[in-house]
Amino acid sequence: RLRARFGLMRHMSHELTALLELQLARAPQGPLRVAFSGGPDSCALLHALGLLPQARARDLRALHVDHGLRAESAHWAVQCLDFCAQWRIPLELLAVRVPRDSGAGLEAAARDARYAALAARLPAGGLLALAHHREDQAETVLLKLLRGAGPEGLGAMRTLRGFAGGQLWRPLLEAPRALLRGHLDAHGIVPIEDPANRDLAHARSYLRTQVWPLLQRHWPEAAASLSHVARVQHTLAEDLATRAAHALQEVARADTDTLDCAAWLALPDALRAPVLARWLHMRGLRAPDGAQRAVLERALRSAARDRVPELRCAGSVLRAWRGRLYAEHWQAPVMPDWSAEWNGAALALPGGARLALLRDDLRFAVPLRVRATRAGERLRRADDAHTRSLGALFQQADVPPWQRARCPLIETPQGEPLALGDIALTARGADFFAALQTRPLWRRCAAPEWREGIAAAATTRAGD
Repeated sequence: RLRARFGLMRHMSHELTALLELQLARAPQGPLRVAFSGGPDSCALLHALGLLPQARARDLRALHVDHGLRAESAHWAVQCLDFCAQWRIPLELLAVRVPRDSGAGLEAAARDARYAALAARLPAGGLLALAHHREDQAETVLLKLLRGAGPEGLGAMRTLRGFAGGQLWRPLLEAPRALLRGHLDAHGIVPIEDPANRDLAHARSYLRTQVWPLLQRHWPEAAASLSHVARVQHTLAEDLATRAAHALQEVARADTDTLDCAAWLALPDALRAPVLARWLHMRGLRAPDGAQRAVLERALRSAARDRVPELRCAGSVLRAWRGRLYAEHWQAPVMPDWSAEWNGAALALPGGARLALLRDDLRFAVPLRVRATRAGERLRRADDAHTRSLGALFQQADVPPWQRARCPLIETPQGEPLALGDIALTARGADFFAALQTRPLWRRCAAPEWREGIAAAATTRAGD
């Protein structure tokens, strides 16, 4: 019986390496990196790739991210070093800082930090191998379904997708978890077991430990069936993505970095979600799930014009104002007593805004003062005979209410006003900046420039 079990494990190990050899032959050329946590799946992937001369010929290396969130993380890093030393595979240790106040939740913040670190170490044109297998794919389909996802979400993970100048590569999406475990047993590899993977507070852990065993008991082929669903939905999503790219260009208002609410709501049901997701992903923001999107749609359809409906989700904030939909990363409110010196170099402002000069090489001989505006303040523009409230100036400049506190008042060191951001110059301010042949530029939020994203709308796809 032991001989038969060992023979089965050796067979499974051979099957895994044969599968990887085939997948590697089909994959794009380029340096090969493996995201290596030291857990069962990444151990099986890295060790099996290390057995293939074709993989080593691609400069095979492992990348281990230490999130620093658990006391054991330093010990795990040492274990990963030991694994790679035994297998003669170079390893890079990447320490990251995970923000606990990002608004997206600790799990999402850790994932963002991890992928940012991996992206920084992936060579141009390289492949970053991830150890996701068939059960992972099935779990993803179920989670997306429970969150109300459409074809794009139900298409789940792709074998290949663009990432940081290279590609994310998931060669094991069709392989059952048992195949990976058999490889580990055949080679006597004892992987790291992270207790967080069994923490029922995490949706995926709950699904994996509590729900999935019951599903498999009644539907043994559930993983294969759900993987088939992912393949079918992926095909549908590709067609829908093309239609969504064209629709986005119709409803986007590039001049104001917004979506036209009425035009977006008028889209067919099948297009509203992918258009919104594409627009948000282009800005580095996560899309709301189905339930959150339904809340947003109801709010937009029923809100009076003078109201500002708001939806916060996964570190993003969506707000509607004057018939336009705005989206930003969530930012803490600006403190009313904030102030700083400004020498002309790009200056980060509270709330994710930024102040700079049209001539970015210019520096003031004497730094100016910038500060938060105060309630009831007034300003006289250089081209206006009357002094007006800052609220009126914001209204004239079409500045949404939540962005107004981020707009800096620029003053001389003695406190004489020169400008309200880049929307109003006093007479003194007009003379001051004209003499330097420049003007202030106020970037209202931390989102990427719309111009950079809209041109790529037809070719950029939402990430997994």
